[in-house]
Amino acid sequence: MQDKSKAWSGRFNEPVAELVKRYTASVSFDQRLAEVDIQGSLAHAHMLGAQNIISASDVAAIENGLDEILQEIRNGEFEWLLDLEDVHLNIEKRLTDKVGDAGKRLHTGRSRNDQVATDVRLWLRAVVDDVIVGIRQLQTSIVDLAETHFDTVMPGFTHLQVAQPVTFGHHLLAYFEMLQRDAERFADGRKRINRLPLGAAALAGTSYPINREMVAQELGFSGVCENSLDAVSDRDFAIEFTAAAALLMTHLSRFSEELILWSSPRFAFVDIADRFCTGSSIMPQKKNPDVPELVRGKTGRVNGHLVALLTLMKGQPLAYNKDNQEDKEPLFDTADTILVTLQIYADMLRGITVNKVAMRTAAAEGFATATDLADYLVKKGLPFRDAHEAVARAVRYAVERNCDLADLNLADLQKFSPLVAEDIFAILTLEGSLGSRNHIGGTAPTQVKAAIARARNAISA
Repeated sequence: MQDKSKAWSGRFNEPVAELVKRYTASVSFDQRLAEVDIQGSLAHAHMLGAQNIISASDVAAIENGLDEILQEIRNGEFEWLLDLEDVHLNIEKRLTDKVGDAGKRLHTGRSRNDQVATDVRLWLRAVVDDVIVGIRQLQTSIVDLAETHFDTVMPGFTHLQVAQPVTFGHHLLAYFEMLQRDAERFADGRKRINRLPLGAAALAGTSYPINREMVAQELGFSGVCENSLDAVSDRDFAIEFTAAAALLMTHLSRFSEELILWSSPRFAFVDIADRFCTGSSIMPQKKNPDVPELVRGKTGRVNGHLVALLTLMKGQPLAYNKDNQEDKEPLFDTADTILVTLQIYADMLRGITVNKVAMRTAAAEGFATATDLADYLVKKGLPFRDAHEAVARAVRYAVERNCDLADLNLADLQKFSPLVAEDIFAILTLEGSLGSRNHIGGTAPTQVKAAIARARNAISA
């Protein structure tokens, strides 16, 4: 017995088993492609009419029917049927119910293979645009905070040990640079998303006299996919997007790790606004940095989606295979995750309170200006390796006396090099150390101000 509900039922002698139907259907998640599916179908219908493949009256009926369906979907009135498998057949069946044979002619010269590839590209192209807007908003929050703290002293770390003084503004701008690369990656990937698969049909193209360039122009694609086999089977664009998303989340995970540490009473560098934190069900004093912790956790989720998509594609022969249905849920979830993460992160940074005293106190610990002393001796004529050794001995001497290098008197410092003079004490201050890094990319407050100006120009470009 044939299953008349299926667009392909004529080949089969028995209906699909209910378990198989549920297992293979995608309408529960691919219905979010409905609006772009209608957009693609309209462009396809216009081309079929222009090429005299279907009549003008059929085009008009298709336009009216799809417009009514779009309104039903937007109003939540559209009935999605599992029996119809996916978003494409659900819309096509509803269109045929509305306009009759004209609806059946819409699929002339195309396949669900090139149709779904087109839909995903249309949808993802818009997502990329939203992601770049989200990155710019987050960058703005970073730059605003950096501008307030362009000269706020904090310790810079390597190996999570105090290394040299930096400004908090300079530290924040490191994340601006990471996000700038992220924005560039998404923008570059968009170029490869923005190619039209429609017209490839199932895998070999079509015998109808179609005009693919016309469809590409109407849908805003920069060109067409030039090999029909590749057009229907390629998911590189989805993998590229997810790889860029994984890098973005990795950057935000690193930032989150620092916010988590800095908000701990052991650091007390920053306080995260209460609206981004939660308490403990048993410990009344707790203020937990849930948002940055979840960002750190969701990074693993996005990384997992990248691995899933790579694994999905690694063994597929040309051309389209049913495996590709599994591309959508990880892709959709990746997009949802990074969009909301960017939004909440930008808001969270606007609610950060900075403890300048705690930062400065920490910067004064750990001999953060030791390198400045070595540089001072080099400028006096001592080879760097000898200067390094002299300062290392001076640090050991200060450790034994439980004081900082700046607390040693001139006579003590001269024990390690006779080149030390009274001017050393200006060098050993935190401000002296910061001010000496006065070059592009350095942490001197004047350079941080200049970097902030460049960052604002980049955001508005």
